[in-house]
Amino acid sequence: MKKIINTVLACFALLAPPTFASDFENAMKLYASKNYTEAAEFFKKSAKQGIIEAQYNLAIIYASGKGVPQDYYQAATWYHKAAEQGHVQAQYNLGLAHANGQGVALDYQRAAAWYQKAAEQGYAKAQYNLGLAHANGQGVAQDYWKAVNSYYKAAMQGFANAQYNLGLIYANGQGVTQDYRQAANWYHKAAIQGHAKACSNLGVMYANGEGVTQDIHEAAIWWRKAAKQGYAKAQSNLGVMYVKGQGVTQDFQKAALWFRKAAEQKHYLGLMYAKDLGITLVDYQQDAIWWIKAAEEGHSKAQSNLGVMYVKGQGVAQDFQKAALWFRKAAEQGNAEAQSNLGVLYVKGQGVKQDYQQALIWWRRAAEQGYAKAQSNLGVMYAKGLGVKQDYQQAVSWNRKAANQGYAKAQTNLGFMYDKGQGVKQDYIRAATWYHKAAEQGYAQAQDNLSIMYYEGLGVTQDLVKAHILWKLASVNSDVNFLKNSSKYRSVDENKEKTNSRNEMTSKQADKVAFKTIRTN
Repeated sequence: MKKIINTVLACFALLAPPTFASDFENAMKLYASKNYTEAAEFFKKSAKQGIIEAQYNLAIIYASGKGVPQDYYQAATWYHKAAEQGHVQAQYNLGLAHANGQGVALDYQRAAAWYQKAAEQGYAKAQYNLGLAHANGQGVAQDYWKAVNSYYKAAMQGFANAQYNLGLIYANGQGVTQDYRQAANWYHKAAIQGHAKACSNLGVMYANGEGVTQDIHEAAIWWRKAAKQGYAKAQSNLGVMYVKGQGVTQDFQKAALWFRKAAEQKHYLGLMYAKDLGITLVDYQQDAIWWIKAAEEGHSKAQSNLGVMYVKGQGVAQDFQKAALWFRKAAEQGNAEAQSNLGVLYVKGQGVKQDYQQALIWWRRAAEQGYAKAQSNLGVMYAKGLGVKQDYQQAVSWNRKAANQGYAKAQTNLGFMYDKGQGVKQDYIRAATWYHKAAEQGYAQAQDNLSIMYYEGLGVTQDLVKAHILWKLASVNSDVNFLKNSSKYRSVDENKEKTNSRNEMTSKQADKVAFKTIRTN
């Protein structure tokens, strides 16, 4: 529930018909002709005579500053006189004045009391604000059930804000049994009146199938309605739909458009989602501006991503010191990616003094959160004895944690440790198994290592063709120069290949298979 919104104290239209004294009739005519100064004088005369509509309209004039200097104190004074005579709009506006401290002392209790009087007369805005007061415990004891009752009365009169808040209450189960059907029903009532937040929330319910039959197309329709009104969350959600091609035709340009609109309102979730997918909203320079704004507001993911941009020089001049600064800010908020990246800078001595101990500290923090890259890096440090005493068992343990998450580098490292018997009993079958998992992800080092296993027949049935194919894949997937292995596979003995009953393909045929695999990957 949101706190009471600072609603405009009055709609500045004169609502009363000219049915009282002649002074009041003159005031109405003058106001209609936009002669506000003279109208104010006649309203004063009528108001002093106790004419209720004149008192109310004089209050509006003081609140708006039309024909008189704007004076909230005078406005509140005349609202009070009219309110005591039972004028419902004056009661409501006096409640607003107390809630906002305009012309009177800030007093939530008096605000709620005047809302109550107007609500009892059936005034929907007052019923809604009284509901907010009960929901937030402002001026009255917090009571969600009373909030529901007040919202319901206003909602039944078609008041969209009350309908939306009823939807929120049923969705969250505050004061009522959680009921997604009721939530969707009330959201819909507000949404068809153009309530942007209701449109957005209704879209979420259709996307998740909560209270309605799941319908991704319907979700896109409602998010579009909210997005066109400038509601940032809906703009971000609609962008995701365009990325995934759900409910709309896939269109990365339109996705970037909506992410950009959301980012312009300081809603950066779409920007972060786009970053994860490698989508540039405008260009690196403009994206960097938004990342800087988000980072300065304390968003840890934005700080982490900004650090990456400084490392790569994307949209900003490459600056490892600034990268380290932003990684640290995010890392201190517990962002695992930033902790891992900060550890990398400490190992490389980029932007900070090289310090293996600091690297270990940050990698361990990220690793304990389950961040695979940091777990793998810890494994490397233990395997090489960098900053810690060499410990192959610890290396195996950390690489296994990352490998079980599917991290190809760790799978390769774990395979290597089984291959060499480091920290574990030498086991070529398990080595080949882990190399294979990483090789399937296109990890070149694993493909290269597995090619050796097939060439030598270690842990797998010897197969020179598979060895050749894997070497070809590795050479394409990596910038590493495989000279140590290239001579071995280029000089595969043709006679051995032909006589081997398990290998019927020639080296040239193996090349064709390899490059076909490369294309399909």
